[in-house]
Amino acid sequence: MTNQSLLREGWLPGVQALSFGGDYNPEQWPEEVWAEDLELMRRAGVNLVSIGIFSWGLLEPRPGEFDFGWLDRVIDGLHGAGIRVDLGTPTVVPPQWFWQQNPHVRPVMRDGTVITPNSRGIACPSSPEYAAAAVRITTELAQRYGQHPAVSLWHVHNEYGAPISECYCEVSSAAFRQWLQHKYQSLDALNEAWGTAFWGQTYGDWAQISAPAISATTSNPAHRLDFARFTSDELLGCFTRERDVLRELSPGIPVTTNFMATNCPSMDLWKWAREVDVVANDHYLTAADPRSQVGLALDADLTRSLAGNRPWILMEHSSSAVNWQPRNLAKAPGEIARNSLSHLARGADAILFFQWRASRRGAEKFHSAMLPHAGADSRVFREIEQLGATLGDATALMGSKVQAQAAILWDWESLWAQDLEWRPTVDLLPRAQVREYYERLWRDKITVDFAHPTADLSAYPVVLAPASYLLTPEAVANLTAYVEAGGHLVVGPFSGVVDADDAVYPNGWNGALRDLLQVSVEEVLPLAAEQKVALTGDAKGSVWTEDLLSLGADTVLEYLDGPAAGKAAVTRRSLGSGTATYVSTVLDHQTLTGVLDPVLALAGITAERDLPWDLELVSRHGNDGSEYVFAINHGAAPVDLPIAGSDLQTGESTDGSAKIPAGGVRIFRR
Repeated sequence: MTNQSLLREGWLPGVQALSFGGDYNPEQWPEEVWAEDLELMRRAGVNLVSIGIFSWGLLEPRPGEFDFGWLDRVIDGLHGAGIRVDLGTPTVVPPQWFWQQNPHVRPVMRDGTVITPNSRGIACPSSPEYAAAAVRITTELAQRYGQHPAVSLWHVHNEYGAPISECYCEVSSAAFRQWLQHKYQSLDALNEAWGTAFWGQTYGDWAQISAPAISATTSNPAHRLDFARFTSDELLGCFTRERDVLRELSPGIPVTTNFMATNCPSMDLWKWAREVDVVANDHYLTAADPRSQVGLALDADLTRSLAGNRPWILMEHSSSAVNWQPRNLAKAPGEIARNSLSHLARGADAILFFQWRASRRGAEKFHSAMLPHAGADSRVFREIEQLGATLGDATALMGSKVQAQAAILWDWESLWAQDLEWRPTVDLLPRAQVREYYERLWRDKITVDFAHPTADLSAYPVVLAPASYLLTPEAVANLTAYVEAGGHLVVGPFSGVVDADDAVYPNGWNGALRDLLQVSVEEVLPLAAEQKVALTGDAKGSVWTEDLLSLGADTVLEYLDGPAAGKAAVTRRSLGSGTATYVSTVLDHQTLTGVLDPVLALAGITAERDLPWDLELVSRHGNDGSEYVFAINHGAAPVDLPIAGSDLQTGESTDGSAKIPAGGVRIFRR
């Protein structure tokens, strides 16, 4: 670990409170507006803003010519107002002169479409011209502002992988070949790993390999999987190139970029998280999801897990509606606080929005902001002020940790592989499986971490693997050791099917897990659309079934009808002092509860079902032994919560019970 690890202990330089603010784009407004911005920021309790993210064309109006005058005035003004700066490198938006000089570095989509530079987004990530230009502007910024007292954080680029990630141009193909040569060393090794004997695809020269663009039918899945790995690595190389400049010229200031933990599938964030000094994430509600608060919590728990349970930054979320979904629903009264404080409860020490002031022009003019089009005399801004006050009262939370009781396995490589074409059904969606298992625990007030299959799992009494299609031998050995040592593992359908090359394991469809689970999947039996199957005990399954042969596992539930009628549907076996449960179908909520309850009991975990399911409860724990309990009521009726402690905002002690108003949030210290 480099000396950058010390930054994590001290959080952000100069920051002594929970951070609150958002993206600030003063370049969109005349300078006379800036003074009003500073006044309203102080009024709202804003103490950290992100600036400069989209300003390359203004900072370098012509190649090698720089204009920092306006940015000097912005940063100095913020510093004078006591507001810290998260300074962006604007490399997500190369200037128009760059595209005019380098038309050949425009990204090429898989179908051959060349992307025009009329929006945001990276150039070909393998382009040397882009790399040189990005390093130049980053160097200039670091030399000018690297020691400015207002700067507490560097923000490289913006949302890598969005809106595009993969590039299929000739430059990318050449870089991909270099990546492959480094990985495989020989064509014989590559041909073996990719199974190129199938369909006569054997390669006799590295030059014959290209990026896997659209072909007559589906492409070699191992080829596609390696290209996904390559893409993540190329994007990461773009980040580390700028990060290294900043570390050299601006020592002591942490460097980050904003992830999108569940919404940007092109990046292996377990790798990325090791390269940033502080983990940051963007999250936006899915308006069409009636339980979007569950998706928010999942995203926050995944981000905290990426951060290794160190404090992290919610770099962006919205004060109300976004503008890119089919139906952009405004947030209800109180929802700003519920969303923000759920992130805080799950480990974020900074709560930021996109953006400070709503834009009058451009593609996101209908995106909500902290200061909306209606101005300061509006419900949204009043709720922003109240949130700022709440965070100001919660400084004691800084650096406190979340203690999870269970873990869910999450592996981007497995998701990439299962998402490819020609799988047995389009209906078995791995992320939906993860969400279903996560929501069951969320409703039971059980806090969850996410973990890679090869990570140390010993701290978790229960580990869920709802969707582990790809598992390496290392991962299988890790899971086996976990169970033998007393852990309780639950595995979902279509798991342990392929290795790292997307090659099916021998000995059944679940060959990797056959010995651990003591069942063999003789055949997978997907269901027709909307088809349901009955299981013993009034249980229900859908989407998927399997023909299971027990090798020693006990049957928990059996199929009563459907293509696997009479066969085991859910099995469990003991190994060492632990258990391994296998679920071979997609269970409804009630059935999943029935399967998980005995596992939780074996692990000594109590599900909380006396309170309404939509009361969110999660705790953070301080180094002094204090526990901070967040009670977030997503329901329409008040809830009486049995709790002894003091209200963090008012200091009032409870008498063993506290009322959580409908749509309200309370934080207790005990």
